[in-house]
Amino acid sequence: MKTITAVTGSEGHFQLAGELSFATVPQVYVQGGELFDSTAAILVLDLGGIERTDSAGLALLVEWLRQARHQRRDLRFRNIPAQLLAIAKASGLENILPLANHS
Repeated sequence: MKTITAVTGSEGHFQLAGELSFATVPQVYVQGGELFDSTAAILVLDLGGIERTDSAGLALLVEWLRQARHQRRDLRFRNIPAQLLAIAKASGLENILPLANHS
């Protein structure tokens, strides 16, 4: 099983690298608590290091959006992999993924 690495950058900025799939999403969900432990009003998650993903990865992003909205915070995704965008489009969810304005 491939693993995923979460790297904390500057305040409110995080990076994911590796495989975001059914096999890794439970681990990433637990690690994602760090994302919401940040005190930043705007959270940015860079997905440029994701090598492979599936619908579980999309479900995780949607769940994190729900959590951010519940906490009245903005969560933006940067460098969404083409594979993940294709899954989002096929699911009719591409418009709910908030893309960061700059990389």
